[in-house]
Amino acid sequence: MSTTYGKNLKITIYGGSHDSEIGVIAEGLPRGFKVDIEKLRAFMERRAPGRNAYSTKRKEPDIPVFLSGMSDDTLTGETLKAVIYNTNQRSSDYSNTAFVPRPSHADFAARMKYGDKVDLRGGGHFSGRLTAPMCIVGGICLQYLESRGIYVGAHALCVGNEYDRYFDPVSVTREELECSARSDFPVLDPLSGEKMRAVIEEARLSCDSVGGIIECAAIGLPAGLGEHIFCGVENRISGIVFGIPAVKGIEFGRGFEAAHIKGSENNDGFYTDGERIFTKTNNAGGILGGMTTAMPLIFRAAMKPTPSIFKEQDSVDMVTMTNTKLSIKGRHDPCVVIRAVPVFEAATAIAICDMLFDESEAEK
Repeated sequence: MSTTYGKNLKITIYGGSHDSEIGVIAEGLPRGFKVDIEKLRAFMERRAPGRNAYSTKRKEPDIPVFLSGMSDDTLTGETLKAVIYNTNQRSSDYSNTAFVPRPSHADFAARMKYGDKVDLRGGGHFSGRLTAPMCIVGGICLQYLESRGIYVGAHALCVGNEYDRYFDPVSVTREELECSARSDFPVLDPLSGEKMRAVIEEARLSCDSVGGIIECAAIGLPAGLGEHIFCGVENRISGIVFGIPAVKGIEFGRGFEAAHIKGSENNDGFYTDGERIFTKTNNAGGILGGMTTAMPLIFRAAMKPTPSIFKEQDSVDMVTMTNTKLSIKGRHDPCVVIRAVPVFEAATAIAICDMLFDESEAEK
């Protein structure tokens, strides 16, 4: 299975949703950087399940245990290995789906590729549960980026058809980026958040689910970070973002809307204050030719509705090869968008660190 990401900062995620543990192995983290463990745990708490009425009822502490690569809360420069021990699995909920693939899950494709021994309890290695170890390394990277004056943040831009306000593309503030961390519902406008909660609750009560869009931004980036062609900023961020289950699309800056306007409307004019160069608009999302412009880096990603719903669905018994009906049991989020917000922050921080470390690799 493809479980490794990164060029300079390489992370490998292992384990399954209902295994005794899940974890991450990371190489290339900065030697000597001191990690604020309490801040890291608070970050992990934002993604953890079972914390509110609009997430899964599965409760896991998601406390990282560092087995190597850290001493006295300081990165040693050696390979970092961290684990999260699963404590609240309920595998019996999946006994009736052993040979009946759940619609819109990885079950069918995984069985065709890996055979009938593949572990799909709770989604197995394909589960959103595997974003927890990603957040361990991502949480460390967020702290490291802050030490260099770079800040990353995200919010739920929409749930269903209810929208939050967008980040200002030319002047995203640190306060806005930290807004999500200060609330149990990650939006910029609390009123929009209340409307989104209502959409999620309506889906939950009808035994259904709902999707949405997450908007993420980074500020404080230098100009010229990244590469052209295959190692561009968009490529490297997309590579890890699509490692987040349920992501189905991504756009940078004005994104798909740019296809419907003229060049004179889409181009970002330059200006200077005498010392630095800026753009008057930021339709490019802070990226030109695969490289950063020092303007806010902004992207949005669409997440599909949680495929685990309690409505009866059509499927196939893969043993008898007959059509059948499937009723899913278990504990599932009616909307994955809310708990995914810190995961996007983690993924973006990892990608940015990986690109920043291009500099040190080039010096070797």
